[in-house]
Amino acid sequence: MNNLKKIGLSALAGSLVAFSANAGELSVSGSAEFTYTDNDGTAGNNLTGNPYGAQQAIAFTGSGDVGFGELTIVRVINDTGTENATSYATLDMGDLGTLSFDSDGYGGVGYAANDDVLPTAYEEIWTGSTGDSGVAGAGSSNTLGYANSFGPLSFSVGYQKNGADTNQSESAASGPGITGSTTDVYVSAAVPGIEGLTIGLGHSDITQNSPTLLDADSTYTGMNVNYSAGPVAVGYRYTQANVGTADTASEIIDAWSIAFNVNENFAVSYGQQDTEFEAIGGTASTTEEVKGINASYTVGAASIRLLNSKANDVAGVAATEDEHTEIGVVLSF
Repeated sequence: MNNLKKIGLSALAGSLVAFSANAGELSVSGSAEFTYTDNDGTAGNNLTGNPYGAQQAIAFTGSGDVGFGELTIVRVINDTGTENATSYATLDMGDLGTLSFDSDGYGGVGYAANDDVLPTAYEEIWTGSTGDSGVAGAGSSNTLGYANSFGPLSFSVGYQKNGADTNQSESAASGPGITGSTTDVYVSAAVPGIEGLTIGLGHSDITQNSPTLLDADSTYTGMNVNYSAGPVAVGYRYTQANVGTADTASEIIDAWSIAFNVNENFAVSYGQQDTEFEAIGGTASTTEEVKGINASYTVGAASIRLLNSKANDVAGVAATEDEHTEIGVVLSF
């Protein structure tokens, strides 16, 4: 998105605050998205109401040198009724790496931020009602993060204290509730000697303890392999989810996709994800299968996008089907 305008902060600093500040910049950008969505199948989520939706968002980005790094603060306001739909800050310290604090919506570090990096023309095929990536991690609620890179190797780590409220203010605590924490790490590297090949490994560890969830610890481990050559990109993803909640089946996920840039404006992709819900109690093992196609056409700052995905044995329930179709138009500035 292009900057709408930039405002020098050095003059404002002298008149509005008592402490000194280095010169910085504030940029504003925005977008408007309009969608048509249709759900169908036997999963009980058939759409019978209004299929049309819209979301407008304004993003404010402020940045400046604070002496030992570049501080960037981002606030995104949209029309969902949330004052700060996205709110985070990063401190880029050069070779020492980048620190971040995600109040809400950033999702920039750890395994959860890289749960599905398969090549696609628009969205992950499980987007909507058909399923999910099967990965849980630190997420985007009061999460501390760190990221750095060394040659072809990049890594990021997220840490979240469980029980914290979204957009919690300074000098505040969330009070009693679920205790424990989430540690979330992701490492990726470009393979030397094979141009276009990238391998990533992720792991998240979630510990929690409450009156209703006693020692309900979970772990998520997986890998991503992506290869691109010219207009074609292919990828494979493997995930193993060991869920600690009682009577909840663990999952093994295999997924792959292929994407093709027809030209500089038009792209298409196809993908498939199989999620095996392991046997638990008297329930037999079941595999959910999701298949989907994506397409996008972009001209300047306008994009038209399509997703259609179908799922069988949804959420491990035999003979349950689901279908999600979404057509979207995005305009940005």
